[in-house]
Amino acid sequence: MADDDPVRRPEGVSDATVEALGSLSKSLETTECARGHLFAFHQHTGAADFELDRAVELLRAAGHPEWAERVRAEILGRNVIPGHWTFQIVDAYDRTYYQPFRDLERAAVERLAEGRRHLYEAELKEARRTRDHPDHTSRPDGPRP
Repeated sequence: MADDDPVRRPEGVSDATVEALGSLSKSLETTECARGHLFAFHQHTGAADFELDRAVELLRAAGHPEWAERVRAEILGRNVIPGHWTFQIVDAYDRTYYQPFRDLERAAVERLAEGRRHLYEAELKEARRTRDHPDHTSRPDGPRP
């Protein structure tokens, strides 16, 4: 691998630093998953709210206008937590937690590993792959049969 290889450990970067950055990256990846769940919550809550339109109409058509009105007035368009719809929760999460975390992780990798990401995983791959096996090449552009 060339010295400018983006997945090769820069000279002077210790095992402890590679492990620490790997842990920081893993934590950010877990946060990415949590953010995905938050977006799923946003999408599912929105879909449920729009389905309430149908429920209101069906309740009216079934002769239950009082229940239709209760659903419309009490649940349709309701805040999911005081003062917030789901998009506001997503925005607050992004602004308060997610973006600062991403920025810090990027800054740490830039400062401590010359911007080379996934060093821990790259070294794990090298340790676990079978040399000279066509499906265990070290790089995507490696030799193929």
